[in-house]
Amino acid sequence: MRAEERRQTILDILKRSTQPVSASALAARFSVSRQIVVGDIALLRAAGADISATPRGYVILPAATGLIRQIAVRHDAAGMEAELNAIVDQGCTVVDVIVEHPLYGQLTGPLQLSSRYEVRQFLDRCGRADAQPLSNLTEGIHLHTLSCPGEDAFRQVLRALEDLGILLTDRA
Repeated sequence: MRAEERRQTILDILKRSTQPVSASALAARFSVSRQIVVGDIALLRAAGADISATPRGYVILPAATGLIRQIAVRHDAAGMEAELNAIVDQGCTVVDVIVEHPLYGQLTGPLQLSSRYEVRQFLDRCGRADAQPLSNLTEGIHLHTLSCPGEDAFRQVLRALEDLGILLTDRA
Protein backbone atom coordinates (compact mmCIF):
# COMPACT_ATOMS: atom_id res chain seq x y z
CA MET A 1 0.00 0.00 0.00
CA ARG A 2 1.32 3.40 -0.92
CA ALA A 3 1.70 6.07 1.76
CA GLU A 4 -1.09 8.22 0.29
CA GLU A 5 -3.49 5.26 0.31
CA ARG A 6 -2.52 4.42 3.91
CA ARG A 7 -3.17 8.00 5.02
CA GLN A 8 -6.58 8.03 3.30
CA THR A 9 -7.45 4.70 4.94
CA ILE A 10 -6.36 6.03 8.34
CA LEU A 11 -8.60 9.05 7.81
CA ASP A 12 -11.51 6.78 6.84
CA ILE A 13 -10.97 4.61 9.93
CA LEU A 14 -10.97 7.65 12.21
CA LYS A 15 -14.10 9.06 10.57
CA ARG A 16 -15.98 5.78 11.14
CA SER A 17 -14.67 5.05 14.63
CA THR A 18 -16.75 5.90 17.68
CA GLN A 19 -13.73 5.40 19.96
CA PRO A 20 -10.16 6.71 19.86
CA VAL A 21 -7.78 4.61 17.76
CA SER A 22 -4.21 4.27 19.02
CA ALA A 23 -1.17 4.79 16.84
CA SER A 24 -0.04 1.30 17.84
CA ALA A 25 -3.29 -0.25 16.59
CA LEU A 26 -3.00 1.62 13.30
CA ALA A 27 0.66 0.61 12.98
CA ALA A 28 -0.22 -3.05 13.49
CA ARG A 29 -3.03 -2.85 10.94
CA PHE A 30 -0.73 -1.43 8.26
CA SER A 31 2.43 -3.33 9.28
CA VAL A 32 4.39 -0.11 9.77
CA SER A 33 6.04 1.46 12.79
CA ARG A 34 4.14 3.61 15.25
CA GLN A 35 6.35 6.53 14.21
CA ILE A 36 5.20 6.15 10.58
CA VAL A 37 1.59 6.48 11.78
CA VAL A 38 2.49 9.55 13.87
CA GLY A 39 4.01 11.08 10.73
CA ASP A 40 0.93 10.16 8.70
CA ILE A 41 -1.30 11.87 11.26
CA ALA A 42 0.90 14.98 11.15
CA LEU A 43 0.61 15.09 7.35
CA LEU A 44 -3.16 14.59 7.50
CA ARG A 45 -3.44 17.45 10.00
CA ALA A 46 -1.24 19.67 7.82
CA ALA A 47 -3.62 18.91 4.93
CA GLY A 48 -6.56 20.13 7.04
CA ALA A 49 -7.90 16.99 8.73
CA ASP A 50 -9.33 17.82 12.16
CA ILE A 51 -7.67 14.96 14.04
CA SER A 52 -7.17 15.23 17.79
CA ALA A 53 -4.77 13.16 19.85
CA THR A 54 -6.37 12.09 23.11
CA PRO A 55 -4.75 10.02 25.85
CA ARG A 56 -6.53 6.98 24.38
CA GLY A 57 -5.70 7.57 20.73
CA TYR A 58 -6.63 9.61 17.69
CA VAL A 59 -10.15 10.86 17.04
CA ILE A 60 -12.04 13.09 14.72
CA LEU A 61 -14.27 14.83 17.20
CA PRO A 62 -17.94 15.13 16.34
CA ALA A 63 -19.48 18.56 16.40
CA ALA A 64 -20.21 19.43 20.00
CA THR A 65 -23.78 18.88 21.07
CA GLY A 66 -25.56 20.07 24.15
CA LEU A 67 -24.30 22.79 26.40
CA ILE A 68 -20.61 23.74 26.12
CA ARG A 69 -19.11 25.50 29.14
CA GLN A 70 -15.71 26.08 30.73
CA ILE A 71 -14.91 25.79 34.40
CA ALA A 72 -11.88 26.87 36.40
CA VAL A 73 -10.60 24.59 39.14
CA ARG A 74 -7.60 24.16 41.40
CA HIS A 75 -6.42 20.97 43.04
CA ASP A 76 -3.34 18.83 43.45
CA ALA A 77 -2.72 15.53 41.66
CA ALA A 78 -4.57 13.65 44.41
CA GLY A 79 -7.74 15.59 43.58
CA MET A 80 -7.83 14.68 39.90
CA GLU A 81 -9.96 11.53 40.24
CA ALA A 82 -12.59 13.17 42.43
CA GLU A 83 -12.75 16.15 40.08
CA LEU A 84 -13.17 14.11 36.90
CA ASN A 85 -15.69 11.72 38.47
CA ALA A 86 -17.73 14.65 39.80
CA ILE A 87 -18.07 15.86 36.22
CA VAL A 88 -18.83 12.60 34.44
CA ASP A 89 -21.23 11.53 37.20
CA GLN A 90 -23.50 14.41 36.14
CA GLY A 91 -23.62 13.15 32.54
CA CYS A 92 -21.09 15.64 31.21
CA THR A 93 -18.00 15.01 29.10
CA VAL A 94 -14.62 16.49 30.02
CA VAL A 95 -13.61 17.67 26.55
CA ASP A 96 -10.17 19.01 27.44
CA VAL A 97 -7.84 20.54 29.99
CA ILE A 98 -6.37 24.02 29.48
CA VAL A 99 -3.54 25.77 31.32
CA GLU A 100 -1.92 29.14 30.83
CA HIS A 101 1.83 28.66 30.45
CA PRO A 102 4.11 31.69 31.01
CA LEU A 103 6.24 30.88 27.95
CA TYR A 104 3.89 29.16 25.50
CA GLY A 105 0.56 30.76 26.37
CA GLN A 106 -2.49 28.53 26.35
CA LEU A 107 -1.79 24.80 26.30
CA THR A 108 -4.72 22.47 25.66
CA GLY A 109 -4.85 18.72 26.10
CA PRO A 110 -7.83 16.85 24.65
CA LEU A 111 -9.38 14.37 27.08
CA GLN A 112 -12.86 13.29 25.91
CA LEU A 113 -13.76 11.57 29.20
CA SER A 114 -17.44 10.66 29.58
CA SER A 115 -17.58 7.88 32.17
CA ARG A 116 -15.91 6.59 35.31
CA TYR A 117 -14.44 3.79 33.20
CA GLU A 118 -12.74 6.32 30.91
CA VAL A 119 -11.58 8.34 33.93
CA ARG A 120 -10.05 5.17 35.43
CA GLN A 121 -8.28 4.37 32.14
CA PHE A 122 -6.89 7.91 32.00
CA LEU A 123 -5.68 7.78 35.60
CA ASP A 124 -4.08 4.38 35.02
CA ARG A 125 -2.18 5.85 32.05
CA CYS A 126 -1.12 8.79 34.21
CA GLY A 127 0.23 6.37 36.77
CA ARG A 128 2.23 4.44 34.18
CA ALA A 129 3.52 7.46 32.26
CA ASP A 130 6.70 9.29 33.05
CA ALA A 131 4.85 12.60 32.73
CA GLN A 132 2.94 15.05 34.87
CA PRO A 133 -0.55 16.51 34.35
CA LEU A 134 -0.64 19.93 32.67
CA SER A 135 -2.09 21.40 35.87
CA ASN A 136 1.26 20.80 37.60
CA LEU A 137 2.63 23.65 35.46
CA THR A 138 0.22 26.11 37.09
CA GLU A 139 0.16 25.06 40.74
CA GLY A 140 -3.02 23.10 40.08
CA ILE A 141 -5.02 25.89 38.40
CA HIS A 142 -6.62 24.82 35.13
CA LEU A 143 -9.72 25.01 32.98
CA HIS A 144 -11.87 22.27 31.54
CA THR A 145 -14.21 22.54 28.60
CA LEU A 146 -17.33 20.51 29.35
CA SER A 147 -20.08 19.21 27.12
CA CYS A 148 -23.23 18.74 29.18
CA PRO A 149 -26.69 17.53 28.20
CA GLY A 150 -28.20 20.72 29.62
CA GLU A 151 -28.04 23.56 32.11
CA ASP A 152 -29.21 21.38 35.02
CA ALA A 153 -26.33 18.93 34.55
CA PHE A 154 -23.87 21.83 34.36
CA ARG A 155 -25.23 23.34 37.60
CA GLN A 156 -24.88 19.93 39.29
CA VAL A 157 -21.23 19.84 38.19
CA LEU A 158 -20.65 23.28 39.70
CA ARG A 159 -22.24 22.18 43.01
CA ALA A 160 -20.21 18.96 43.10
CA LEU A 161 -16.93 20.78 42.44
CA GLU A 162 -17.81 23.45 44.97
CA ASP A 163 -18.53 20.72 47.55
CA LEU A 164 -15.06 19.30 46.82
CA GLY A 165 -13.60 22.77 47.44
CA ILE A 166 -11.86 22.91 44.07
CA LEU A 167 -14.09 25.19 41.97
CA LEU A 168 -12.54 28.60 41.33
CA THR A 169 -15.06 31.41 41.35
CA ASP A 170 -14.90 35.17 41.43
CA ARG A 171 -15.80 34.84 45.13
CA ALA A 172 -12.58 32.91 45.82
